Amino acid sequence: MTCILPPGVRPADARFSSGPTKKRPGWNLQALEGALLGRSHRSRPGKAKLKEAIDRTRALLSVPADHKIAIVPASDTGAVEMALWSMLGARPVDVFAWESFGEEWVTDAVEQLKLVDCRIYVGRPYGKLPDLALGRATADIVFTQNGTTSGVKIPNFDWISADREGITFNDATSAVFAQPIEWSKCDVVTFSWQKVLGGEAAHGMLILSPRAVARLESYTPPRPLPKIFRLTQKGKLVQDLFEGATINTPSLLATEDYIDALKWGDRIAASRHCKLVQMPTPTCSRNGWRGRPGLSSSCPMRRFAATRACASRWSMNV
Repeated sequence: MTCILPPGVRPADARFSSGPTKKRPGWNLQALEGALLGRSHRSRPGKAKLKEAIDRTRALLSVPADHKIAIVPASDTGAVEMALWSMLGARPVDVFAWESFGEEWVTDAVEQLKLVDCRIYVGRPYGKLPDLALGRATADIVFTQNGTTSGVKIPNFDWISADREGITFNDATSAVFAQPIEWSKCDVVTFSWQKVLGGEAAHGMLILSPRAVARLESYTPPRPLPKIFRLTQKGKLVQDLFEGATINTPSLLATEDYIDALKWGDRIAASRHCKLVQMPTPTCSRNGWRGRPGLSSSCPMRRFAATRACASRWSMNV
């Protein structure tokens, strides 16, 4: 039986990781005064608000210009399953899991999609990383960058081949804005607002590399796709989805709250010289990883990340 030591360091606030996270410092209802209420999300001002959320996301995360970003239904779960159901099946698949949400993607691959040549690597005991080196360059790879429920993260992206033939699916919902993302190694990245900077629930973000777009436009999955999963029309990507249009009705109130959080992150990055793509990662000492140097411990964005990037059951080296 594995002995799990109590954490040596506890978060200053318990509202982290498993969402919704706490609101930004100083947040109040006045932050929502610019919300476009009582207007259609299809109106010009409505689409402009949604496009602003996309553009601010790109800027704050330094998402490459050739990557597509969309606001999608059903939180991170919707974003992940939209990608899996639309793209998996074109080639072999390797799925890595070490916490409950990652194991949901295992269920999708094995029991729902019934994929051929699908290799499953589940870490045991709970929270232990499987051997990431087993990922095949010829296969699509599905993984969770930071385990929402276990608090265990990948050490880096070195295990993903730069010359891979498959595409990678990174469920980054408890990593984005707190840990670096190596965009050249990630073809599909997903997250949700409620695990990101204190946003509200129900909206997911889907980021696609050119390789992911090529898969969508070249592969037709042998299964029916519900409306909320459809990213292509007549074999071409629905470009409007990445310019402020949405598949179903979003909340413009929640959109305003997300924009406010992005503005706050931008202010922190500017005032403290905190480059989020170089964020030192608060990691779990259980696995022997330490956060990389680079930011002062006084940086508010680092302190915020520290409370949400690692589950409280493990001690953190911050």
